[in-house]
Amino acid sequence: MIRNFKELYQYRGLLWALTARELKARYRASVLGFFWTFLNPSLSMLVYVVVFGFLMDTGVQQYPLYVFSGLLPWIFFSSSVLGGTSSVSDRRDLLTKVRFPAQVLPATVVMTNLINFALSLPLLLLLGAWFRAWPTWHVVFAVPVVLVQILFTLAVAYFLSALNVTFRDLQHLVGNVMQMLFFLTPVLWSPEVLKGKWGFTGDQVRAAIMYANPLASVMVAWRDIFYWHRVPEAGPLLWVALLSLVFMAIASALFERRREEFAELI
Repeated sequence: MIRNFKELYQYRGLLWALTARELKARYRASVLGFFWTFLNPSLSMLVYVVVFGFLMDTGVQQYPLYVFSGLLPWIFFSSSVLGGTSSVSDRRDLLTKVRFPAQVLPATVVMTNLINFALSLPLLLLLGAWFRAWPTWHVVFAVPVVLVQILFTLAVAYFLSALNVTFRDLQHLVGNVMQMLFFLTPVLWSPEVLKGKWGFTGDQVRAAIMYANPLASVMVAWRDIFYWHRVPEAGPLLWVALLSLVFMAIASALFERRREEFAELI
């Protein structure tokens, strides 16, 4: 894992060049171009607000702000995982012509979506201003939260990209899993609505979800910062950070072991 980060730092110029190229190419042929960075999450939010805020009436106050504070980090994660899964298998042009540092490819996808995420945050602040929910000093906790999410996202991207070179069906399976995970993660709903089940209390069910689903803790942390304006709970975040480090070590080892085979397999 340490070697992987050292090589990413060594090739940081290449990483940035590929990220910049990806950002320029993403909306090159579109009329609105860069503005899709703002429109995509905004349109998604509107759909979910109409369905879950008005038609189903979740009862959550300032529901558009509630959804948006979880939707933006979710889009960052899901886009990175979906793009990262095929990031190696789709770049035969780079891997077969020169001795190319393959570990840059998944990191480029994550970096590209991280920049889109950062550029979308002003929309969240504007939406908060609309509801008179002004940002507070708690925004400083966004730094450790985003670092934990980046580490976890990188680990998933490296792990899946290494496997997808051999098992190409994986990239299609990941799309379905991400859709299911979206509804199992508190993006549209609040953990407080969970009730007791099978002899467990509501608090026990919530705790189980928070620790079984790393993304649940991350989404709740983002919402604590931008919606509830409070300090995120440290325990679940520390658990996600530890889990991310372990998973990153496993993913890096798998990626390193299979890296020499990439050019032949694709």
